[in-house]
Amino acid sequence: MEYTPRLKDEYKGRVVIALTDEFGYKNVMQVPKLEKIVVSRGVGAAVADKKLIDYSVEEISTITGQRAVSTISKKDVATFKLRKGMPIGAMVTLRGERMYEFLDRLVTSSLPRVRDFNGIKATGFDGRGNYSLGVTEQIIFPEIDIDKVKKIEGMNITFVTSAGTDKEAKSLLTELGLPFKKN
Repeated sequence: MEYTPRLKDEYKGRVVIALTDEFGYKNVMQVPKLEKIVVSRGVGAAVADKKLIDYSVEEISTITGQRAVSTISKKDVATFKLRKGMPIGAMVTLRGERMYEFLDRLVTSSLPRVRDFNGIKATGFDGRGNYSLGVTEQIIFPEIDIDKVKKIEGMNITFVTSAGTDKEAKSLLTELGLPFKKN
């Protein structure tokens, strides 16, 4: 018996039907789906201390369950003492099973741990059906041991969907469980 994530089963069963009813799709292949989730973090202080990149890669790998990679600068910026090819961030791209597992953990256990949480803003759409969310503290994730954290840092989480419009993407993400603000 093969394991499938809870949200993937829910997407195939309930979400596809709900979106088809809402937007009147003629074919199941027209229904938008979540293609990938990109978790990234810029580490500006890594110019002075190279160990910070290793800490960020390790933290993001722990949070997502997939090995993160360090990103490198593309050009020289003299005012920031930055040279081309220096590591300045960490990122990971989640697809398939791990993507649904991460989304499930984000919605059910991580976002409710944010202080004074009353939903995420609906202003993070880019006009093409993708949504970006900023998390200010990595300690909202239960996988992170607070005693081992060197510095409180945030990260960006981008949800890439196959939706053509922001309205379709918002409906998809709402059906998958992302708690948008009501206003």
